[in-house]
Amino acid sequence: MSPQELEDFEQELVDQFALAAAASGATDGHIAQERSVLFAFVAFLAGYVWTAQPGDVDGFLRRERKEKGLAHSTVHGKAGTLARFFDFLVGRYQGEIHRLTGQVVARPVDEFNRPVKAAYGGRIRIPPSGDEVGLLFEGWRRSLPEARKYLPSARDYLAASLWRRVGLRINETVMLDIRDWRPDLGEHGKLHVRFGKGSMGRGPKERLVPAINGTDELLGWWLTDVRHQFGDDWNAPDAPLLPSERRDHGLGRNRRAGDDALRSGFSKAVAKWLPDWSGRLTPHGMRHFCASALYERGMDLKAIQDMLGHEWLSTTTRYIHVHENHVENAWAKANERVALRWGTR
Repeated sequence: MSPQELEDFEQELVDQFALAAAASGATDGHIAQERSVLFAFVAFLAGYVWTAQPGDVDGFLRRERKEKGLAHSTVHGKAGTLARFFDFLVGRYQGEIHRLTGQVVARPVDEFNRPVKAAYGGRIRIPPSGDEVGLLFEGWRRSLPEARKYLPSARDYLAASLWRRVGLRINETVMLDIRDWRPDLGEHGKLHVRFGKGSMGRGPKERLVPAINGTDELLGWWLTDVRHQFGDDWNAPDAPLLPSERRDHGLGRNRRAGDDALRSGFSKAVAKWLPDWSGRLTPHGMRHFCASALYERGMDLKAIQDMLGHEWLSTTTRYIHVHENHVENAWAKANERVALRWGTR
């Protein structure tokens, strides 16, 4: 094959990988991101993509991390893209590549050079204790009537309470509309999360989140006493549940509050009411707190997984942070159940 034909073949392999991703339901943005990683890797290589060896990936990832200064999570994602691409080549095109080039495709991303996301510079988000979180929200709630700007303060309090009580992500919270509160579903009502995080770029993943842990009462307060003060769209189904004070003149109602506004409100509350955690406690940290608190109260892991919207139970287990005496308490409860079963108590 001529050099031009080899380049065309290389381009065809990348295009087929993108088509396979589209067939699996990946979004256009995700596909474009993966293509950019592959093109950067191809440009880095001294040869064609099917000649890549582990040392080539070593050098590429080292450059991305050390020279470009990219975040650990970004480098991890690029390694994952390369691993999936070479799995694709081996699985679908190994025979054709060998027939045309005489090259046997390797899997150059292995256990030695692929960064582990949980340990590759990532922070373990161990949340505050229940008492500390209680102090934060108690102080925040008591301060609301005297807040200089009551409406955004109450909105930020509601958002943070959803992170605390039912573990919503901040982007899921931002995208809630009034119609997404369904008090008619279940014993406590449910929130229809329409913009949950999808895996592998496959777009939003919907779920229904039961309004447990006092969330139903919180939403009742918000929709009865507060939301209508933002404007006359308080009963419009498509209006944002958490609005901004700014108006959208095209729609004739308030805009949707952004995640920056909710983060800022939460950070200010933490700095005031839980100063030891100032700069450390994040909205996602509250999601970890929610999972840990529900687990300690006896909710099983599968139920927590469903509520948080995790695809894998292993992800949920990383959100659970328990006290040092958890093993001893579990042992005592197990012995108590055995004793009650056999009538020895």
